[in-house]
Amino acid sequence: MRALLLLWSLAPLLWQLYSSLVTPEALVDPQAVAAGGFWTLSNYRQLLEADPPFWRHLFNSTVVGAVSTALTLALAIPCAYGLQQQRGSLRFATVLALLAAAIFPTVLLFLPLLQLARSLGLGNQLLALSLPYSALNLPLAVLLLRAAFADLPADLEDAARLEGLHQTARLRHVLLPLLAPALGSTAILVFLFSWNEYPVALTWISRPELLTLPPAIARIAGSSLFTVPYGAFAAATVLGSLPLLLAVLVFQRSIVNGLTQGAVKG
Repeated sequence: MRALLLLWSLAPLLWQLYSSLVTPEALVDPQAVAAGGFWTLSNYRQLLEADPPFWRHLFNSTVVGAVSTALTLALAIPCAYGLQQQRGSLRFATVLALLAAAIFPTVLLFLPLLQLARSLGLGNQLLALSLPYSALNLPLAVLLLRAAFADLPADLEDAARLEGLHQTARLRHVLLPLLAPALGSTAILVFLFSWNEYPVALTWISRPELLTLPPAIARIAGSSLFTVPYGAFAAATVLGSLPLLLAVLVFQRSIVNGLTQGAVKG
């Protein structure tokens, strides 16, 4: 059963990998596969030799994702800490407002964000994408980190206060080291959103060399009027997934610990 579930989960990824490594004829004609000689790296070569090369879009997405993640965490940590310090109905109302903002359909903000980019001159500026990404991710990040702060024993901060540490020092030297798993899982979620976001990146960026991965891959899929470049599109999705797979493999322990923190009370 486990093997069947694993195959079911990996089947789309394996098909994309297969599609990126075979000729277009092999995808539509079983006889081409039977004849042999259908393996090729031309799809990857086409991407890497394009103008701009595909690695440029990978770099753009990495920069935007890293800056968005850093900005979101820098804002979410003090907000979550301050929210946890609140008591009574004010904290409850704030949590409800953050929850409503987190589940609000972001597609409805498409036109306001476009008007904002036009009025402030933020179009075709790669790092400017970090501003709406951070704003869209901030409510969820605050809620996740607030829950992590709530799981910490109150005695820790009380002991640090008795030792003479002021509030900023308590947060920096006592609480944040204990929140490393929650910070890691929150950072991964924010980075994934920034990596996969499409509408804002499509409208804010028009210069080809500044495109992030989603609009760049969409241009590959629509680059021909009469044929669909399945091989190049599959190769682009494979290359675009590799950094995410690497990040998940490296930080998988922090992700699991952060997502399950507080699930069991002893």
